[in-house]
Amino acid sequence: MLSSPILVSLALLISLPLVLFLSQQLLPQFTFPFSPDADDLALFHRATTHTTTHLSTLTNPKPKIAFLFLTNTNLTFAPLWEKFFTGNNHLFNIYIHADPTTSVVSPGGVFHNRFISSKPTQRASPSLISAARRLLASALLDDPLNQYFALVSQHCVPLLSFRFVYNYLFKNQLMSLASFSDFNLLYPSFIEILSEDPNLYERYNARGENVMLPEVPFEDFRVGSQFFILNRKHAKVVVRDYKLWKKFRIPCVNLDSCYPEEHYFPTLLSMEDLNGCTGFTLTRVNWTGCWDGHPHLYTPEEVSPELIRQLRVSNSSYSYLFARKFSPECLAPLMDIADDVIFRD
Repeated sequence: MLSSPILVSLALLISLPLVLFLSQQLLPQFTFPFSPDADDLALFHRATTHTTTHLSTLTNPKPKIAFLFLTNTNLTFAPLWEKFFTGNNHLFNIYIHADPTTSVVSPGGVFHNRFISSKPTQRASPSLISAARRLLASALLDDPLNQYFALVSQHCVPLLSFRFVYNYLFKNQLMSLASFSDFNLLYPSFIEILSEDPNLYERYNARGENVMLPEVPFEDFRVGSQFFILNRKHAKVVVRDYKLWKKFRIPCVNLDSCYPEEHYFPTLLSMEDLNGCTGFTLTRVNWTGCWDGHPHLYTPEEVSPELIRQLRVSNSSYSYLFARKFSPECLAPLMDIADDVIFRD
């Protein structure tokens, strides 16, 4: 006959699966969607420690622009972008982070097989920062010739031809392999960095009063457009960061003031290398008549050659290269003026 301790042990082993099943069904399910998952950390580590091995085998390689599409809907303007990219395959790469809960369909063409491993995104949460960091890390790892990294959304459209954009960023200089070592000294990042905003203090305390301390003092807190063009050095700064990220990943308690994606990147790069940034974004956004934190949404009736020319003009010495936000219905009128206006510099 089995002794009592053995019987008790057997009973516990037999009942353990039932206990686990019931706990999953009856207990609250707690998730931590903004913690640094192991796969993200592994990706970021590889992106910042991976050494370039094959550049020396290339003859006079040309730098590339990595276009990072961050989306939670289908890429409505894919036909316009396809026309933008045509004939320049050796000068760009595309990477798409599509929210896996929204069933985004690949538009094919230059976008075929360009989707990276993605996770759900949500407005007013650190998930948008995580998505941008995955895009940057994937592009860093994929091709050492990626020297600029342009973050755009499904609502963004180009305002000029690819050749104009490429020459504008690289200043018409044909770079040789040797000049890549000096790239970051010559070519700045285009990211908006603002220290004056009437809502800045409220946004600073969106996670709670003084929660950002000591890593991010209020005097170092910045705001800027979510959309940027970073050089390779700054892309690595973003991907390897954990010091500021551990603060920005904390969920907000005041959702009305929670826009982490508009603060993390300008704050980090302002603290790390302000002189290496222009302080301007090259993506035009119209905040006239904005509502609930959303910019003006252009409709088909507004699309015209005059609009495109107006959107290119900046108050600074820089021209806008892209613009948002356009409704999906704008595709047809934009395609109508693509050859004669948008891509005719």
